[in-house]
Formats: sequence, structure tokens, C-alpha cells
Amino acid sequence: MSTRALFSALTLSVAALAGGQAHAADVPSVVLVHGAYADGSDWAKVIPLLQAKGIQVTAVQNGLASLQGDVQAARRAIDQQKGRVVLVGHSWGGSVITEAGADDKVAALVYVAAYAPDVGQGTRELGKDYPPSPGVQKLKADAEGWLTLPPAALAEYFAQDVPAAQATVMAATQGPLQRQALLDKVTVAAWKTRPSWYIVSANDRMIPPDLERAMARKIGAKVTTLPTSHVPHLSRPEDVAAVILEAVEASTR
Repeated sequence: MSTRALFSALTLSVAALAGGQAHAADVPSVVLVHGAYADGSDWAKVIPLLQAKGIQVTAVQNGLASLQGDVQAARRAIDQQKGRVVLVGHSWGGSVITEAGADDKVAALVYVAAYAPDVGQGTRELGKDYPPSPGVQKLKADAEGWLTLPPAALAEYFAQDVPAAQATVMAATQGPLQRQALLDKVTVAAWKTRPSWYIVSANDRMIPPDLERAMARKIGAKVTTLPTSHVPHLSRPEDVAAVILEAVEASTR
């Protein structure tokens, strides 16, 4: 089945559940957690695709100063939802949803080219057995330890498959990550008790694709592989929305 056909089929199924076959409150809402060197606007192409199907969507704005700070931001967004939640994380956001996803309202997790640590692990150590990715080697730190990607590096290594004009905007709106946050350790791993989906970006230059595959296997996720950069939600938003809709459908009761 083609991506467009799958998206259409899932759309019809979720729409039916949200409409006549189940009460709308039984259809989970979606909370989107962005990664480092980004902000909530990175989900701008996925959000309308989900909203058009009647899904309530909230995009978190992370401070990127610490894991606990971003977990608290995600928990606030979860608390605002009326019912169950499908929690979606990109990149650094995967570490955030791994901990925040232990909330009783969270029904499923979707990792988008994202880190998936275990209890006691920090994000940085997940890549210790892999060669440094080319994009990570381009990160710049200021005197206070805030990491950013220079515009040229972001275009070449973070978002090489999006239009140049869009990459320029992404560079201007990126959220710096505090380097120390990468050492913060996860205290609970929600993927151990929640069904998970994982989107592997085969052409990722920020997280090694082999590491993404290994993390997806570790957490027992249902895997979709896309021929994309580190930001499939911007270059292939319909594919990403289809995976999220699949998680919503599986979590609807």
C-alpha cells in the first residue's frame, strides 16, 4: 500500500472513531515534543494534517536547559489534555518522552529520529559506540555551554532535504541546547510499559541511522524507515502523520 493510500485509510478509520463509532473523548490527543536546535514550529507541516482529521494537537515549547525542565513542559501539556495522549518526540525530544511518557494519560509513544534511553542513561552516552555524526561535529558552544548549529551546517547536516529558504528560517528559530542536559539521566523508561512506534531517518547526519535502528529494536517499536534527513516531519510530513495516526488508531478505545 502506498503512503498516500495508507494515510487515507488511517484517516477514514480515525475519523469514524472520532465521529459515530466512538465518543470523541476516546480518541487520544497528540502532544508533539521538538528536539534540540529547533522549536515547536518544526511541527508546522504535521499539525494541520492531524487537525484535519479531528485530532487535538499540542506542540510543546522546550527550554532545552535540562532534561527535567523539558519533561515538566511535556507533563504540563499532557495535563491539559482531556483524555489519553499519544506522545511524539523528535531527536532530543525522544529522551523527554521516554520519561514524561510514564504519565498515566499516555497511551503510546512515537519516536521520530529520536533518542530512546534506558533508565540511568543520559542522551550523550547513547552514541558512544558509534562514530561521531558529521552534524554533531559542527555544533558550536558559547561560553555558557549552549550549543547551536551554524546556518550552513544546519542546511547541510540537519535538514539537507528541505528547501534552502526553509532551512534558513530553521536556523534563525533554532533553540540552543544546554550541553549539560545531554548528561541528565532518565529515571523511568516509558517505552517499557507503552506501545511504541519509531521512524528511522535513513539519511540522518545528526544521529547515526544504525543507532536509530538499534534503539528501535531495543524498545520493541514498530519501525518505519524513511529516506530522509534528521527532520522527516518537515521533508515527508504526510509519512510522519501517517505513523502518528496509526498510533492514535491503535490507542483508541
